[in-house]
Parts: sequence; structure tokens; C-alpha cells
Amino acid sequence: METQQKRQSLRTSGMSSLVTSQLREMIESGELPPGEKINEREFCEKFDISKTPLREALKVLVAEGLVSHRQFVGYRVTSIDLEELRSVFEMLHALEEFAGSLIASRIKPAELAEIEALHQRMLDYHDAGDKKNYFRTNQAIHAKLIDTAGNPVLASVYNNLMSKVYRARGTANIGQSRWDQSLGEHEEIIASLSGKSGTPLPNVMRRHSENTAKEVLEFLKKHNKAARVIQ
Repeated sequence: METQQKRQSLRTSGMSSLVTSQLREMIESGELPPGEKINEREFCEKFDISKTPLREALKVLVAEGLVSHRQFVGYRVTSIDLEELRSVFEMLHALEEFAGSLIASRIKPAELAEIEALHQRMLDYHDAGDKKNYFRTNQAIHAKLIDTAGNPVLASVYNNLMSKVYRARGTANIGQSRWDQSLGEHEEIIASLSGKSGTPLPNVMRRHSENTAKEVLEFLKKHNKAARVIQ
């Protein structure tokens, strides 16, 4: 009897871990936007599970700050603090610019080839209209650029700040015009890296960061206003 209970506990624990990962990805990608109420019955049906592993998963996400819980109200995806986000973006602009100055003098041919390959993959996702994989590849390019700067302290600070804006960038439903503009900015980054552009890499990277921040902040400001009206 005791062994059976342990097995059941392990099955529940493993299930809740999978559900946690799935819900976290849905929140960070924007599939579950800020302020969205989490209907437990719907998600139990969606994942074909009982309430126990779902609630265990939700407890983890509450601890991570991605979900809030109020008695008699239930679970809801937490909102994003725009003022904090704006401050984080300001720091990222400076780090992108600084990284650009290091990358320009330190990048190796093999690293450039890897970045160019990622860029081509991102182009393919853009042409296919696949925003989800485009966004993931975009993130991989930025991570590789920062690694190429060869400064572990910079990488640590940058990655910590990026973790704070990842959900905001995934949530923002970027329109086609900004998507195309962003792709053009990445083309400029590649051109600057390969010496085919007269614009210094630090300038290109900072401008790209600033334009992204502007689009994300404007979207979230409108989203928050709409959410308040609905509530």
C-alpha cells in the first residue's frame, strides 16, 4: 500500500513538472497574456489531468512570479510592471552598445559563420510566417552575439536582464511592419559584422534594442488599458 502511494506521488510529481514547463512556455511566449485568468477546469481538460498536478504546477509559477493567486478569485497570469520594464530596457540598450564595441574587434570567423547560419534560419522562419520560431532564433542570435563579446561579466548581467524582458517580448504581438523592420536591423548587424556596412556595430545594436523596446512598451501600454476596461 505504501509503495503504491509512493508511485502515485511520483507520477503526480512528474506530471506537475511537465505541466509547469508547458504553462511557463505559454506565458513566456504570450499565448497566455498578462492578466489572463487561468480556468482550472479548462486546463485539466486541455492537458488531460486532474486538479492535483495542475495546482502543484500553479504553485511553482506563483513562486516564480508568473502567476498570482487570490482566494475565491483563482489564478491569473501576473501583469508586467511597465516602469521596471522601461528601466531594464534602458540598461540593455547600453549593454548592447558596449557589446557591439567588443564584438567588432573580437569576433572570429567561425563565430561569424555560426551567427550567419542562425540569421539564415531566422530569415526562413520570417518567410514562412512562423513568429514563434523566428522569436526563438532571434534570441539565440542575441545570446551568441553577447557570448562573442568575450566578457563573462557582461554576459551574466545581460542574461539576467534579458530574463526580465523575455516574457514582455513574447507577449507583444508585433505587427508585420515592425517584424520586417526588425529583420532589416538584423541584416544591418550581419553587414556590420562582415565589414559590408559603414555603420559601426555598436550604433546598429543600440538602435535595434531601442526600436524593439519602443514597440514592446507601446503594445503593453495598450494591452494594460484594454485589460482594465474588460475587468
